[in-house]
Amino acid sequence: MFIHIFGFCWKPAATEADKTRAASEILAFRNTIPGLVDVTVGLNLSERDQGYTFGGCMQFTSRNAFSAYVPHPAHTALLEWLVPLIDAVEIDLES
Repeated sequence: MFIHIFGFCWKPAATEADKTRAASEILAFRNTIPGLVDVTVGLNLSERDQGYTFGGCMQFTSRNAFSAYVPHPAHTALLEWLVPLIDAVEIDLES
């Protein structure tokens, strides 16, 4: 299993509609990305969030499945509009 964890610190230009769209598009990967076992997104409830107010976890069957996800058209389409609106942190690990 390969786990991809991410957190977003939204920039001031991000609207509530952008945040909702991001969650919706990430959750839609469930039916689109080969090798994606599960995906969860939501508000960061930690009192030590350091500004990262939204995050998620994606579980892939393998590191190779994750590597294939990175250039997948659905992922790159998301990044095209999302990256200008966030500062992100990512953690990847195998279990």
